[in-house]
Amino acid sequence: MATVTVVGAGMMGSALCLPLLDAGHQVRLVGTHLDGDIIASLAASHVHPTLKLALPEAIRPYGIERIDEAMQGAELIGVGVSSAGIEWASRTLAPFVLPSVPIVMITKGLTWDGERLGVLPDALTRHFPAAVAAQLAPVAVAGPCIAGELARRVPSAVVLTGRDRVVLDAVTALLRTDYYFPFVSEDVVGVETCAALKNAYAMGIAFPTGQHEAQGGQAGSVARHNAESAIFAQALHEMRAWVSALGGGVDSVLGLAGAGDLDVTTNGGRTGRFGKWLGTGLPLAEAIAKMEGATLECLEILSVLRQALPRLEAEGRVRREALPLLLHMQEVALDGKPVRVPFEAFFQSAK
Repeated sequence: MATVTVVGAGMMGSALCLPLLDAGHQVRLVGTHLDGDIIASLAASHVHPTLKLALPEAIRPYGIERIDEAMQGAELIGVGVSSAGIEWASRTLAPFVLPSVPIVMITKGLTWDGERLGVLPDALTRHFPAAVAAQLAPVAVAGPCIAGELARRVPSAVVLTGRDRVVLDAVTALLRTDYYFPFVSEDVVGVETCAALKNAYAMGIAFPTGQHEAQGGQAGSVARHNAESAIFAQALHEMRAWVSALGGGVDSVLGLAGAGDLDVTTNGGRTGRFGKWLGTGLPLAEAIAKMEGATLECLEILSVLRQALPRLEAEGRVRREALPLLLHMQEVALDGKPVRVPFEAFFQSAK
């Protein structure tokens, strides 16, 4: 049994506590400065207000002001903040990290520093003491896993990726239960790029669902599934181009982190719901309001990719013409333009 401290009490950070607890570990859940209401609810009644579920009493909640206490004796640190909070997490965890304590992170996204598009395990260690950062190899979780299902112990298969195989295998063993099935990959760039990109592309795949609904259509065997499937295929095509441009393994695109997570995020995740609202023709601001404050990682990743694309294109690593779906999603989600999926421009060569 290990003592585990998970930082970030949002839906996925909290859901990760369930397999950790069921694997026999002592679990502490620390809310960020934005999670005060969640921690208060857990402390009072054990009910997680966004998961809409009572969590086991053995999961001990801590406010961020008690992080010193929560970190004492931690043998595994979990990071469950949003991609926008990775800088905060790096600074906040810096006083507590040790080379001997592995880190597992469920945060998904990419970073752009003006010159390089990077993956979040590298960004997390940015503010760690140099001697610690040089020895730490964070493990990241990707793949099709909706928080609400994991928290209810629905069977879930994920992929864990990291650059130190010994640490990777050790963390995998700590997480495995009879309903949580972690597989391993050392393709950190490929897995993490897919994990980030699916949050953008799932939005576009859901556009036809909204268009069908706006025309009075009902869910069924005859809807706009043809269009959805074509967009899904183009999404994988473009994800492969991005993974190749960043030096990752393109096989990850067809695995749990790519196709697997893309499917579940479209059909059961918040990004798919947001894409559906945009597809109905709602103005951008109204579609965001419909999400009732849910974190929209798709907006963050679309913005990061817009900043990075000119540099990568100038370096010959990717062609703008090969990314018609991405460019259209950026127009819709960042610029407020209407949905008009450019099917005729699909499946162009990435080089």
